[in-house]
Amino acid sequence: MPADTAIPTHAGAVVIGGGAIGCSTLYHLAKFGIADCVLLERNQLTSGTTWHSAAQVRQLRSTRNMTRLVQYSAGLYSELEAETGQATGWYQTGSVSIATTPDRLIHIRRQAALARAFGVQAAEVGAVEVRRMWPLANCDDVIGAIHSPEDGRVNPSDFCQALVKGARSRGARVFENTAVTGFVKSGGRIAGVETARGQIRADTVILCGGLWSRELAGLAGVEAPLVPCEHFYLLTKNIEGIDGHLPTLSDHDSHLYIRDDVGGLLVGCFEPRGKAIDPAALGENFAFGLLNEDWDHFEPMMLNALHRIPALETAEVRMLLNGPESFTPDGSFLLGESAEAPGLWLCCGMNSVGIATGGGAGWALAQWIREGAAPFDLNEVDPKRFPAVQNRLDTLMERAPEVLGKHYAIAYPGHQWETARGLRKSPLHECWAAARARFGQVYGWERPLYFGSEGEPELTFGRPAWFEQVAREVDAAHSRAALFDLSTFGKIGVRGADAEMFLSRVCANDMTRPPGRAVYTAMLNRSGGYESDLTAFRLAGDDYVLYTGTNAPKRDLAWLRRHLGDGQRVALRDETERSAVLGPMGPDAASIAERLGGAVLLDLGYFRHCQAELAGIQVRAARLSCVGEAGWEFTCDAKDAKALHDALSHAGAEPAGLYAQTSMRIEKRFLAMGHELDGDVTPIEAGLDFAVKKDVPFIGSHALAARRREGSRARLVTIMLDDASAVPLGDEPVYVAGDFAGQATSAAFGHRVGHPLVLATLDARAVPNPDGVHVELDIAGESAGGTASLRAAFDPRGERMRRSGALEGVA
Repeated sequence: MPADTAIPTHAGAVVIGGGAIGCSTLYHLAKFGIADCVLLERNQLTSGTTWHSAAQVRQLRSTRNMTRLVQYSAGLYSELEAETGQATGWYQTGSVSIATTPDRLIHIRRQAALARAFGVQAAEVGAVEVRRMWPLANCDDVIGAIHSPEDGRVNPSDFCQALVKGARSRGARVFENTAVTGFVKSGGRIAGVETARGQIRADTVILCGGLWSRELAGLAGVEAPLVPCEHFYLLTKNIEGIDGHLPTLSDHDSHLYIRDDVGGLLVGCFEPRGKAIDPAALGENFAFGLLNEDWDHFEPMMLNALHRIPALETAEVRMLLNGPESFTPDGSFLLGESAEAPGLWLCCGMNSVGIATGGGAGWALAQWIREGAAPFDLNEVDPKRFPAVQNRLDTLMERAPEVLGKHYAIAYPGHQWETARGLRKSPLHECWAAARARFGQVYGWERPLYFGSEGEPELTFGRPAWFEQVAREVDAAHSRAALFDLSTFGKIGVRGADAEMFLSRVCANDMTRPPGRAVYTAMLNRSGGYESDLTAFRLAGDDYVLYTGTNAPKRDLAWLRRHLGDGQRVALRDETERSAVLGPMGPDAASIAERLGGAVLLDLGYFRHCQAELAGIQVRAARLSCVGEAGWEFTCDAKDAKALHDALSHAGAEPAGLYAQTSMRIEKRFLAMGHELDGDVTPIEAGLDFAVKKDVPFIGSHALAARRREGSRARLVTIMLDDASAVPLGDEPVYVAGDFAGQATSAAFGHRVGHPLVLATLDARAVPNPDGVHVELDIAGESAGGTASLRAAFDPRGERMRRSGALEGVA
């Protein structure tokens, strides 16, 4: 393919990196009509990770929107040759995922249930059928499997050539051997790139730099937490019995994937503990390179492979390939605009799914850039989901081997990462540790999940090991007083003469209410979907504090800064770590406050706040509840947190954790970002339109007005399951009269009502009147019946809280 020569001085968009992700992004930018697109590759196309990819395309993913990206990829790979004349090497071979343990069978059945709901073919088969599809496989220990006939594979180099050919036909240009050495900034935005061949000014820059993305992002002051790990697969010479293409065999109990390869076999693994690579060890000139074979490291996986495919014992080995691939701290990739430098977009850290998701990721990113909005909610891969501490190299080097090792792990509820812990601790961490808290990591913070922990719990798809501990904590909140640590909530200061005007434009509720009022509000995108939900305290005429989710400060600050007008007199500041928040909740909370000198608080109305003194400590007291029991949220200086904790505890408040909080918020039908609320959901579907002002324009108001005229597309319901022993996890498909009608968004056992509960979104066209309708959840292939309701499962008698009041209590 002829090379482009003269480097331009300006481009509509610059794509950095010529692997699968960069080529896909360039192709889609050009296809969507963005003029003068340029791709810069430091070496040659596909020379980093792409060229040695095993290039599997498995469509079973854990969420609808990630599945949609892979579905798009599969369609693109099958159609691109007809468009460009360049073969992509696409073969729709299918895949078969086997289970050799009961929990693995539950795991793949859950995947299959979601796949069918998302429109992906998936059928359960037995060992006999697996043996028919894979005659060389030992199936003696196989207890079940899922066959996905629409999966396939592609030739990564051919696929990239086809993408580049399609992009060039639309005017895009590609420059190889052109390394980016820096970034151009103007007005606080990225405005171009520096290269050894000159500067290119650009309206948009997209970083698809693969293994080198973190270091490149650092040149712009941007955090891109990823690090390379070694990834192994074995290639054999011809083996008798391999004739044509076979479905990819996924033996995840053995950490293996196996497929045919030119008459032999490719046997790849994600071993239980990977090997991270210091990026500096790769060097600047690493291209089409491999790392040293490590047979000692691969040996346990080889033994697993010999068990599954006995013919490997006599097979002749071509090579043990060891190539670097990049991994993030949570195993999901980075896709979206950076927080630190607007105009710089990230699409990297692919965690070995770059080929499977590459077509869809490039399409989504290009559409996002063209339209100014993502095609659907992509918060689960937003680069802003990580705090700065998780971008440290030592943290990444510690975590990445575990992430690789968990690539094929069973998705048990309650799983927690073991490495890179203790990065952020609330001011009360030692108090909770002394109460034997089981901690979970959220946005780097250690948050108490429950108390009375007896070491590492055994994870299961059945009733969890912490069931009784959570029941006791719920009972404390319902019968006495529980004490919740809410200190990790994001706290954003918004101050200045134009603060009210600014917040009135970016927030959906009335932000003109006087000081002393707390306002629950959404921040919406222009389509009316949720960017965030938060509670605003107005401290003075020009002084607000926004309380947002634990994992939301970076994302919310970026959204606020993006919409701050030129010359607006507003200062924004992340104040999360300056203060602690303690929430005593329950019928005894009032008497506890009174005993500590807070009698004045007894007359404080809901969604009101004031300064007060408790046990000699200055606090801001807010009459709010995150669990549906009467209580307060007390904000104090971080240095005073332990003294306030001790006073509340000595007065009778009992520690309670996040699992109890989650159970109670589901009972009370309090909604959570990332579950019920996301960029595709409006307040109308969520039943929160009452918390939206109707007579003043704000971001998203026009879209909401149109939606009101059209009518709601979905309804949020509470489902109480009939079988008290059922254990829903919160993502199950929901069926009405045998037809798919929606999906669960959250689930927990409701200890106050004695039944498992689910919050779910149902299609309003399929179920226009869901109240009282009988529904069925598909829980790993088993049907669990229940009744849908438009009301909360639990609502304390006499409580006057607005239904939105607990959203500020969500992690």
